[in-house]
Amino acid sequence: MESYKLPLNLQTHTEHFTNPLYLESGRILEPYDIAYETYGELNDDKSNVVVVCHALTGSHHCAGVYEDETKAGWWDGLIGPGKAIDTDKYFVICSNVIGSCFGSTGPMSMQHTHHDYYRYKFPVVTIKDMVKAQRILFDRLNIHRVHAIIGGSMGGMQALQFAIHYPNFADKIISMAATHATQPWAIAFNKVAQESILKDPDFKQGYYDPAVITEQGLSGMAVGRMAGHISFLSHESMATKFGREYKRTDGLYELFGKFQVESYLEYNGYNFTKWFDPLAYLYITKAINIFDLSRDFDSLAEALKKITAKIHLISFRDDMLFKNIEMKKIADTLSEIGNENYSYIDIDSDYGHDAFLVELDKFEDYVKEALDE
Repeated sequence: MESYKLPLNLQTHTEHFTNPLYLESGRILEPYDIAYETYGELNDDKSNVVVVCHALTGSHHCAGVYEDETKAGWWDGLIGPGKAIDTDKYFVICSNVIGSCFGSTGPMSMQHTHHDYYRYKFPVVTIKDMVKAQRILFDRLNIHRVHAIIGGSMGGMQALQFAIHYPNFADKIISMAATHATQPWAIAFNKVAQESILKDPDFKQGYYDPAVITEQGLSGMAVGRMAGHISFLSHESMATKFGREYKRTDGLYELFGKFQVESYLEYNGYNFTKWFDPLAYLYITKAINIFDLSRDFDSLAEALKKITAKIHLISFRDDMLFKNIEMKKIADTLSEIGNENYSYIDIDSDYGHDAFLVELDKFEDYVKEALDE
């Protein structure tokens, strides 16, 4: 195990596992690594653990700032001393999912006994597989029950999967901006991104040099990411953020002159390709596309009957990617099967899917109360 300490009691670790991880597909992954971070102090009876699950392009770095960087973790506004997920009170763990590119084993990890990357030899992993690997990590850490599991988007999917497949593991589940099963709208946006990557000649059919991609980016992936950004926002949030403002240095009648929204998409799209691996993007979007809580059950109701934890569901009114009616279906189904140990709120937000990352003030009190109750 490797680890190093950073300010505010942030610690980063990597655990190595040699036992086989049996996947939903029937494939086996061995050996494998899981990178994770912890925040706060574990109490004597280990009753103060809060697990944070990250979204598609997130990582285990959900809070704090590294010594050599200025950018804080992706949920830094929610996690820390005195914040909604209070690290003076809770011991927070966030791990990087398998299949990703931030330290846990993924398609651009080296194969065991080979001196080459997995690439397409890496098995397809599911959200359930990601959760299973995390559960094995917690066993390694001698943590067999946690106070809560919380996540948004793909992180919210993981939280729900934990609730169903490890019903005695968490006392509370907080899932936001997620769904019970990925719908065609979201799959379609992922398809645009996947095709954009696959058809880019610089992708070299998956046999690219990762150092070149890190330096130069991948234009096809950038275009796909632009489409993704459109699904993360909403009509209202774009109008508020950009309006019809034109880039000041461009002429209105220049063919390639840009509106501010166009510059925003270009900047985020092309920057993204220099820090997120394209094969990892293909594998994780595949996992999101095939996510379905009712798989291997007769119905969603049968799956939800497995839950024993208190469930807190949070949707956002103008979320285009995972519509609020998708989260409401989970709440309605829980009610139908007689489970009253849940709460559901629809946040009055016009920001879109990314509200769970941006509009923390609209739900942080709710998260704090759910954790502290």
